[in-house]
Amino acid sequence: MVSFGLIDEWNPRPGQLTSWVASPSSIAESARAASHPVPPSHQQEEYLRAADRNRSAGFRFSRLCLIAFDINAQLEPAALTTALTTFLRRHDTFRSWFSVEADGSVARHVTEPETIELLCNDHGDFTTPARIREHVQHETPGPFAWDCFSFGAIEWDGGFTIYCAVDHLNTDGMSQAMTCVDLMTLYMNAAFGMDTALAPVGSYVDYCDRERSISRELSRDSPRVQRWIDVVSDHGGRLPHFPLPLGKDADTHTRSAHLTTKVFDDDAAAQRFEDACRANGGNVTAGLMAIAALAYAEFTGESGYLGMTPKSTRQAGSELNSVGWFTSLIPVPVTIDPDSTFSSAVAQAARSYDAGKDLTDVSFHRVLELVRPEDGIDVQPGWSVPMISYIDVRKLPGVKMFDAINGCLYGNRGSSEEVFMWINRFQEETSMTFLYPDTEIARESVHDYTDKFIEIMETVANQGDYDQVAPALTR
Repeated sequence: MVSFGLIDEWNPRPGQLTSWVASPSSIAESARAASHPVPPSHQQEEYLRAADRNRSAGFRFSRLCLIAFDINAQLEPAALTTALTTFLRRHDTFRSWFSVEADGSVARHVTEPETIELLCNDHGDFTTPARIREHVQHETPGPFAWDCFSFGAIEWDGGFTIYCAVDHLNTDGMSQAMTCVDLMTLYMNAAFGMDTALAPVGSYVDYCDRERSISRELSRDSPRVQRWIDVVSDHGGRLPHFPLPLGKDADTHTRSAHLTTKVFDDDAAAQRFEDACRANGGNVTAGLMAIAALAYAEFTGESGYLGMTPKSTRQAGSELNSVGWFTSLIPVPVTIDPDSTFSSAVAQAARSYDAGKDLTDVSFHRVLELVRPEDGIDVQPGWSVPMISYIDVRKLPGVKMFDAINGCLYGNRGSSEEVFMWINRFQEETSMTFLYPDTEIARESVHDYTDKFIEIMETVANQGDYDQVAPALTR
């Protein structure tokens, strides 16, 4: 089963560590790249602005995403150099870097693919996982460096572990799975003379251009902008928050904590839950949003729940094979009445989710640029919202291979202002993962929330429905 968590929990097998980083000549050449007319995506721009505002945080504020997997054969360093170089040149997100200009704008710079070269460094024997984790995080630059990536191989008796560390600026969950497939295929081709073809990829720069073109056509009076404003206005003009206290100081940075727990220990229970969702006109994502709305009502006594869930912005075709940050958040409002059950809530959540998909290409960041004071939208720069994501890991590209090679996905312990939640369905079990502010109050709140969420999921799986527990709705 694929492992998820924080890099602090990654326990690679110790051994001889070799890393690959951008060569000095590549870095120098990329630094000479002129400004490019295509800006970053809206999400990238806000991510970079947050990183810029928090340069003095004293730790890596931005997200570092790491994949690792094992190969049971002797390492061929030259073959891995070829594979890694081909991978970076293949996906054009790795050719861009960004700068904050004097006027406050964020500019893209693009280097040519042939300038990308990697330097192989032998670091000797690493005897503990902690030393490996420290090395990877120290060696990988932050998001304002072109080379905000690093790779490595850890050799042990009988094989080696490949790792790939990339700043979130250039990757997302699906991209990490595709990175594993790409690197395994490219390495096997180079090391063993295989000729396995890779699927053609689209351009992430072209995607950003498309997103910005859509944004330029929007005005305050555009129907989809109005829908975003209506959704947030119906929630009091504010973005949603976690229903329980998090105990964080608004004036300081709060590091991330992580919790992963099992929801279902067999696929039959997960299938019964999915069947209950579909029997009421929804999918699993709608079912999870309905549960979140019911839990929110029970914890807060409030009837109006505004959920946020990520949605892939990839278009059909070659873009499906591209590495980059291809996601946006869409709203899923659900109203819980005193007589609401899971069945009624999931039907409503399904309608909201379908309506929200129409806003996939309308970034809320762009909406905030268009709102007027009279709209009453109270959202501050650097905003963060609780997020719920569902991934059927069984359907990810290359997942069977990922299981066979001890694949894992990890993130660094950056800053958390809200609670992010992932439900992952594997072949054998379903798990729930949280990232949240590392405070004692948040830890207790997340555990309480987890217990309630799992209680509702289990009840639905076992009984087909769920009735509220002593709701005390106030509005």
